[in-house]
Amino acid sequence: MTKRAEYPHFSMNQSSGQCTGFGPNACSRREFLSRSYNGIGGLALAGILAEQLGAAPAPLSPLAARAQHFPRKAKHCIFLFMSGGVSQMDTFDYKPALQEFAGRRVPAMSGFRGEIDGFLNSPHRVIPSPWEFRRAGESGHYISTLFPHLSECVDDLAFIFGIEVDNNNHGPATLHVNTGSQFPGDPSVGAWITYGLGSSNRNLPGYVVIQDPRGAPINGAGVRGSGYLPASYQGTLFRSVGTPILDLKPPARISRRQQREEFDLLTWLNRRHKTGRPDASELEARINAYELAFRMQAEAPEVVDLSKESELTKKMYGLDNPLTEAFGRQCLLAKRLVQKGVRYSLVVHGVENGKSSWDDHGNIEGRLPRHAVEVDQPVAALLNDLKREGLLEETLVVWASEMGRTSFINDIYGDKPGRDHNQYGLCMWLAGGDVKGGSRVGETDDFGIGSVGEPIHMRDVHATILNLLGLHDERLTYLHDGRFRRLTDIGGKVLDTIIA
Repeated sequence: MTKRAEYPHFSMNQSSGQCTGFGPNACSRREFLSRSYNGIGGLALAGILAEQLGAAPAPLSPLAARAQHFPRKAKHCIFLFMSGGVSQMDTFDYKPALQEFAGRRVPAMSGFRGEIDGFLNSPHRVIPSPWEFRRAGESGHYISTLFPHLSECVDDLAFIFGIEVDNNNHGPATLHVNTGSQFPGDPSVGAWITYGLGSSNRNLPGYVVIQDPRGAPINGAGVRGSGYLPASYQGTLFRSVGTPILDLKPPARISRRQQREEFDLLTWLNRRHKTGRPDASELEARINAYELAFRMQAEAPEVVDLSKESELTKKMYGLDNPLTEAFGRQCLLAKRLVQKGVRYSLVVHGVENGKSSWDDHGNIEGRLPRHAVEVDQPVAALLNDLKREGLLEETLVVWASEMGRTSFINDIYGDKPGRDHNQYGLCMWLAGGDVKGGSRVGETDDFGIGSVGEPIHMRDVHATILNLLGLHDERLTYLHDGRFRRLTDIGGKVLDTIIA
C-alpha cells in the first residue's frame, strides 16, 4: 500500500483564528492559504521589489566578491593621493597667459567665494610657472617638463580640469576628495568600492593603504575609514617594507596548530558576545579580522617581499635612487596587490603639511621639483608595468590631490614665492579600464583659478570612478540614520567624455 505524502501543517491561534506554526492543532494548507489574507500577495510584491532593486542574498562574508551593476573592464582601483595640494599650473594645466601678466594683478573676476574671493580682492601679483610645458604623445597634451617619464604615458591618461571641492583648507578638502564629505565620519572611497564589490582574495584585505614612509597625511586614519559602513570595509594599513602589518608574525614558540586553536576560541567567544548585539558591526569586523590575520600570515609577507623582483623591474620603479625609492616601493607594492586580487589600494605621497607634502606656499621653485621627481618615475613605471602585464585594462588608476593652487601670491614670501590654496582648480587624471586615453574634460580660465562653463564637482568625479568600476552611484547605498546614504550624496554626473 502506497503511503500518502504528508505535507507540513500549521497551528491555529484559537483567539485570532489564524494559522501560526507547526503543532498538533495544525490546519491544512488550504485553510492556511485561505486565512493568510494578503500574505501571498505580500510575498509576490516583495519578490518584485527585490528584483527591481537588484537585491541579492547577503553573502556569508562581508568581503565576498559581488557582481558589478553593469559590465566594466576595471576590477581594481589604485588611488594615488598627492597630499598637500598639487599646483595645477605647474604640472598639467598649461597657462601661457601667466607670462603676460607676470607681476601684475589678475583682471577682475567674479563667481568665487570665501578665501579665493578675499585673495583676489587683496593686493597680489601673478606668478608664472618657472617650468616649460611641452606637448606629448599623439594627443598633444601639454605637460610640465617636471614630469619627463609621465609625459611618455600621456596617451593613456584622461585629464579632468577645474574640479571644485567644498573647502579651501587642507583638512576638510582632504576628507572631501577621499570620502565625498568635508566633515569627518563618512566612509572613504575605498570603503564604498569594497562594500559594493567585495574582494576576490580571501587571504588579503579588500582595501589596503600604503602611506608615505615619512608619516601620515592630514586627517590620518580619517582618509581610509569605513564611517557608518560596517567596520570590515575600512582600509588596512600596509608598510611598504618589512612585515606589512605590525605584530602579524606570531612568536616563534607558538605553532600554527596552537594559533588555530586560539583563533577558534576567540571566534567562539566573540560570536557568543555578539548574540545580543546584532548591530555592532565592530564585533563582526573583529571576528573577520582575526580570521583574515590568520590567513594573511602565509600570504601577506610574500606580497611585500620585493627581493624576488628582477633588477630591471626595481630600476624601472626607481628603487636604485634615494629620491624615488620610497614611492617606487609603494607603487610596486600596489601593482603586486592588484596581482593578488586586492580590490582597492590607496597610495599616499606626502605627510601632513610642510616640506614633505605638496603644500608649497613659499619657494615653489625650490620645492616642487623634489616632489615631482619623487613620484614621476614610479608612477610612469606603475602604468607601464600594469600595461605590460595586461593588468591596466582591469585596473583603474587615479591621480588626485585635495585642491589646486592659485596662480598669484599675496606677497608674504618675499623673493621666494609659492602658491596659495584654491578649491576651484583641482586637476586629476585617470587611466586604465574603460578610460579614454588622451581625452580631457573641463577647462579652467586663463589663470587656472576656476572652471570655464559648468563646474565639475567632486561628486561628479566620484560618480565617474564608480561608473568605471561598474557601480552606479545611485544604487550603491547604505541605510544610516533613516536615510539611504551614498558616496555622491545628492548624486553625481558621470563624465562620459573620458569614458571609451
